[in-house]
This record gives sequence, structure tokens and C-alpha cells, in this order.
Amino acid sequence: MYFLAVFVLLGTGLTANCAMHSLTYIYTAFSKPVELPGLHEFTAMGLLDNKMIDYFDSDNQNKVPKQDFMKEQMPAEYWEKGTQSRQSKQQWFKVNINILMKRMRQNDTDVHILQWMHGCKGEMQPDGKLEYRHGTDMYSYDGTDFLSFDDNESTWVAPTAASLQTKRKWDEVQVLKEYTKGYLETECMDWLSKFVEFGKQIDAIRPNVHVFSKKANSEKNIILSCMATGFYPKDITLHIKRNGRVLTKEDGVSTTGTRPNGDETYQRTDRVEILRTDVSTYTCEVKHVASGMHVEKEWDHTLPSGSGSIIGAGVGVLLVLLLLAVLAVLLVLYKKGKLGGSSKSSNSTDDTSDGSGEALKSVTIKGSDESVDSAGTKDSGVRNHDIEASEALIKGSDESVDSAGTKDSGVPGDTPTSSPQSSPTSSLQGGKYLR
Repeated sequence: MYFLAVFVLLGTGLTANCAMHSLTYIYTAFSKPVELPGLHEFTAMGLLDNKMIDYFDSDNQNKVPKQDFMKEQMPAEYWEKGTQSRQSKQQWFKVNINILMKRMRQNDTDVHILQWMHGCKGEMQPDGKLEYRHGTDMYSYDGTDFLSFDDNESTWVAPTAASLQTKRKWDEVQVLKEYTKGYLETECMDWLSKFVEFGKQIDAIRPNVHVFSKKANSEKNIILSCMATGFYPKDITLHIKRNGRVLTKEDGVSTTGTRPNGDETYQRTDRVEILRTDVSTYTCEVKHVASGMHVEKEWDHTLPSGSGSIIGAGVGVLLVLLLLAVLAVLLVLYKKGKLGGSSKSSNSTDDTSDGSGEALKSVTIKGSDESVDSAGTKDSGVRNHDIEASEALIKGSDESVDSAGTKDSGVPGDTPTSSPQSSPTSSLQGGKYLR
């Protein structure tokens, strides 16, 4: 049995003054019901900046908002037509999974998975407008890439022999390629801009700012970090300054980019390696326009906690050695009877002792028990491969085009598809079955 493969959306590093935004729709269908908690025969969702904004599954049969701003801003008609569209998509996926299984000569004893992901990414410009950067339209089947659209070349890409037949047929449909490119670069971007603007109306959360240092590979250097975390929305400007001058990549500054925290807030950390002996004034400047926050926090020149560990360890060793040497001398003196002013005769039956012996018996030397806890975090980067689809992939965009070449209601990801018999633009909707 094949396991569910999920499209993983990977964020990209952000520049200091701009931010990337994305709108993505993901559809996942099983060849038959999966009796596991949380898994449905068909699921569809929309994501804004990798955060779910709407959802539909085969059990509930309704497209519903997942963010307050979507519920407040989008009219009832949007959700009604979106529900109709996703119900149509559910049937579309059933037909195509069957076609793929036949092409692959697979039986129905195993569970097979077909997925489709499409969307766009844009970069926020200084004037507040989003500029198109990248579009995605791809299919996968049973965890392997099947077919994707190359927006630059306006052609379909087939990574496997099984998908070549579909590629050839779809490349011959010029109107399909033009529509796909137009959707990604224009219509998707229009919706992305609208949703980003809606999202700004959510109460903004101010970032917490931290400036700290940690050890570098070279003992002469340290890594100075400026971290902003817990903020929303994600657009933020962050600088490390040295004596008032903004440091750049040319000065060795690196950035994690803006990343999600997991609680619907974001974080970002910039770093630069400097000399341990540097006495310059370093500040961390953070601007978060949405929350009205502009702060500069100065580094207090606190060095990493482990910076004195080598010296401390050396002193500790010397102290232990000195104590052992003293103990050895005392033992020798004790055995020679020169310690305590009297000695014990070998023939004496008196079992008295001078007390120094008792003191020596009770002496224990406790070694240093210091431990260093070095914690390092690392992004899992686990990426599930997009599924390998088979022949039937229909071109059914969420903003479909009717047989006359006009768009439906314009509901992103969820416009009801027209009939398979529509021509010649039926290839743009849920009516194109490549057998």
C-alpha cells in the first residue's frame, strides 16, 4: 500500500526590504476510502503564505474559511460556488485516478493517490504592490512527480516515461498553455494581492527582539545574532548596524529569512561574525510596520557563556593536582610518624590515634562535574515527493473558462467546471480526460 505523499511548501529567504507572498491550492485524492483518522477520500485547501485559509473534504462537502478575514471579507456566494467547484473536482479526481491505474496496470487492492498543486508567488515592492516571481502547476501520483508546467517556456514537463503521453497531448493544446500561464501570472496574482490586503486587517503582533552572541569556529571570533520573533504579519525589516552603519552581505551578514513559528507568528534571525575583541557599538534595528514598531537594541558585549571554559577548566585541573600533591605529602608524613607530634609503636597495644589520621580517612576529593549543553536546531527539510500521475490529468483550474472562452465567477481554486463536452476550451476545465 502506498502512503500519503503531501506537497511541502518550502519558504524562501527574504531580502532585507522586501517580502515574498504566496497563494497555493492543493488537492489530494485517494483511489478509495482510507480508514484512518484525519484522512479523507478527497481533500482540498487554499494556503496564503503557507497558512490555510480555506478547506474542503469529501466527508463534510462544504468549502469553509479557515481565517477570520476570509470569513469576514468573502461573500456567501464565494463559498457556495467554491463548494460546487470542489464537489466537481472530487468527481474529476475519481475519473482520473481510474485512468491512471489502468495506464499503470494497477489493481484496486492498493490505495493510490493523485495530487494537484497550483499557485503563485509575488514579491512586495516598495510601493506596496506585489510583483510576480514564480508560478506552480504540477501533478503527482503515488508520491512521484508526474507532470508540471514550465512557466518560462510555456510547456509541460514530463519527468517519467508514463507521463510523456500526457505531455505531448497537452503541449498540442495552445489555448491550455496560454490560459495556464495567464492564470499564474495575472489572475492568481490578483487574488494573492487581495488576500494579502485582507490579512493586514488582522491585529498585528509586535516582535520580541534579542541580540546575543555565540562561539564561532575560530576562537578569536564570535557570531553576533539579531533575532526578531513572535510577530505577525510576516513583513519585517531587520538590520545589524556597526557604529550606525548598516552591515550587508558584503560585510558577511547572513539571514534565515522569515520563517513560521508554528503558532501563526513568524521569526527571523540575521548573523555576522566579528572579532571577540571588537569594541564597536553594535545595534539591532527592527521595523514592523503593521504593528507600528521601530526599535534599535544595542548589544551589551556579553560574550558566549562558554568563552571562559578553557581557562576555567585549566584552573580547575591545577587546583586538583595541587590538592593531590598536598594529600600525598600528608600521607608520607603520617606513615613516618612525623605528623601530629607522636608515633604509634609497633609493639604497643594502644589503639589511639592523633586525629589527623581520622581526618585523612575522611578526606574525599570531588572532581568537577561541569557539563556543557550545546543545543543546535536544524530545519527538517523533509520533503515528500510530489506524486507520479498517469494519463488522465485534466486541466481544471479553480478559475475555469467556459466554452466561449470567458471566465467563470472568478472564485480562486473553486469555480464550478463546465461540461466535458465543451469545446474548444474544455481543456481548461474539469472536462479534459486524456485517455
